[in-house]
Amino acid sequence: MGLGELFLLAVGLSMDAFAVSICKGLALGRVRFKQMLIVGLWFGGFQALMPAIGYFLGAQFQEYIVNIDHWVAFILLSFIGINMIREALGDEEETDGNLGFKAMLMMAIATSIDALAVGITFAFLKVQIFFAVLFIGLTTFIISTCGVKIGNIFGLKYKSKAEFLGGAILIALGVKILLEHLGIIGM
Repeated sequence: MGLGELFLLAVGLSMDAFAVSICKGLALGRVRFKQMLIVGLWFGGFQALMPAIGYFLGAQFQEYIVNIDHWVAFILLSFIGINMIREALGDEEETDGNLGFKAMLMMAIATSIDALAVGITFAFLKVQIFFAVLFIGLTTFIISTCGVKIGNIFGLKYKSKAEFLGGAILIALGVKILLEHLGIIGM
């Protein structure tokens, strides 16, 4: 997986966190830099942690499914992407401005579950996991931190568009992995 693909994947994965960050920014009233950092650290930290966990889980099962690993990557990424698009087109979720430990822990887990599944695909794709999780975490940190401010300024206008874009990116990456393995496009 090249740097460009990793960047697209990181942006796609961060869109759930971005959407929630926008809602947090909307609910907070006057936003302080400390609040932006709190949101960014929670979401960026969990977006880095979950693919690492997924990678180590996937490595345990890799030898059993090596012949279908490209299909696993395609199905997982497509499923996550379709789910993000479905959420983008569905009813708006309610969020509040609570930045306490319990509230942020639940939101960070909820927005990073898809990163766990992506981490499993990393094991099959022989991705350099340390660099990948660091890159995903940093990308999500930056996007989430900015999302709080954007939400505070613009409100819910961009929430569903961000989720839709993230879902489309993940589906496209899944299709690319499958087409490369099948020899339809070059690697």
